[in-house]
Amino acid sequence: MSIAIVWFRRDLRLTDNAALGEALASADAVVPVYVHAPDEEGPWAPGAASRWWLHYSLKELDKSLAGRGSRLVVRHGPSLDALLALVEETGAGAVHWSRLYEPALLERDKRIERELADRGIQAASHGGHLLVEPWAVKTGQGDPYRVFTPFWRACSPLLGELAPPARAPRRLPGGDALPRSVELGELGLLPTIRWDSGLAEKWSPGETGAAAALARFAQESLGAYDADRNRPDLAGTSRLSPHLHFGELSPRQAFAAARAPGLGDSKGAESFTRELGWREFSHHLLFHFPHTTDAPLDARFDRLEWQRDTARLEAWRRGRTGYPIVDAGMRELWHTGWMHNRVRMIVASLLTKNLFMHWLEGARWFWDTLVDADLANNTLGWQWTAGCGADAAPYFRVFNPVLQAEKFDPARDYIRRWVPELARLPDKYIHCPWTAPREILDAAGVEPGRSYPLPVVEPRGSRNDALARFEALKTGRK
Repeated sequence: MSIAIVWFRRDLRLTDNAALGEALASADAVVPVYVHAPDEEGPWAPGAASRWWLHYSLKELDKSLAGRGSRLVVRHGPSLDALLALVEETGAGAVHWSRLYEPALLERDKRIERELADRGIQAASHGGHLLVEPWAVKTGQGDPYRVFTPFWRACSPLLGELAPPARAPRRLPGGDALPRSVELGELGLLPTIRWDSGLAEKWSPGETGAAAALARFAQESLGAYDADRNRPDLAGTSRLSPHLHFGELSPRQAFAAARAPGLGDSKGAESFTRELGWREFSHHLLFHFPHTTDAPLDARFDRLEWQRDTARLEAWRRGRTGYPIVDAGMRELWHTGWMHNRVRMIVASLLTKNLFMHWLEGARWFWDTLVDADLANNTLGWQWTAGCGADAAPYFRVFNPVLQAEKFDPARDYIRRWVPELARLPDKYIHCPWTAPREILDAAGVEPGRSYPLPVVEPRGSRNDALARFEALKTGRK
């Protein structure tokens, strides 16, 4: 009897899983395995919010497997040692997995593939984490793309060739003879101090939760996505990013949903598909420029002398900057593990342009607190805002937090939800409470500097200072 190991990593689903499909097609029995080895991810091992999500996603995967006559075998790393031990225990002749593209994991997987092959074990990696492999599109000169629009245009012919998502198998053979497994709780993924109640209220990790989220988005929000996606006060975004990151949902499933009859010709569907394209672009960049996880793509930015101010950084992290739209976003992040994309740009701009702090300070905080923390997306987003990455926002683009709030939180609902101490202020002043007359503040119970902080930095002056620094960098002056 032929036996194949399916090594689950961030493809925690049974639907549209090429590694699982190939294993089932070529073997009589399948051993589903998860190996916990966070140290193999280098300096970007999963943060606290990601570990929380991973625990419950693995739990749901095991439940799905059990419904098909199997179960998840969980082991501690190192990954190579665990896989070799499982090969010996089961007599497996093949190991299948879905490809990942983070630098440390690419090197790890190459090494494991060589070691398995040297021992006569078939080692097969499969696509599925992306719509288009990072090496599949190149510029006319044979180089990787650095600008999104031509990149996405080059992807278009490949997207037209995508097969429809594959169905989940009804049964998984071999479940009656699976080897031992460690208990999920032994991985230590959940926090010892239970700060995660807000995450539990907000999210349903796992393939079932992902399918429900996709269906809900397609039915309720996709049509208006283009108009509503910049409004943090509305449920206008898909909130599929953590499901995509952990592979509970394949990008092909999301792409197919957007192209469904009656939806694929809508402006909202087109806009959503383009956002999937940005996810593809971020992985394209990470694959070709792996150093950008910790260094700017534009090497000139290495010469910048960023500010160091522990108190201001902590105020930014805790949502105490004195800018309500920024504080709302940072509090939403802390409570739910997620932040609206428009607000992500606003809070990132304040940190890198007004406070002039290194983009890595923000990237590391997002990495630890976001349930959808993804190295490719995180790197692209922070370098885009700081102006030092591919297709980056020009250095002179500084988001004014007051104007952004007035434009994208017009009813003031988002601010009142996350900064309740300002809830009684009139609409005219809630985005900039320091400008309100004393009698207005008193009536609303707001005391600037005490009940709510004054701005940590003056917006116009700090913007001008940042522009002068960036202009000097651009022209080579000191």
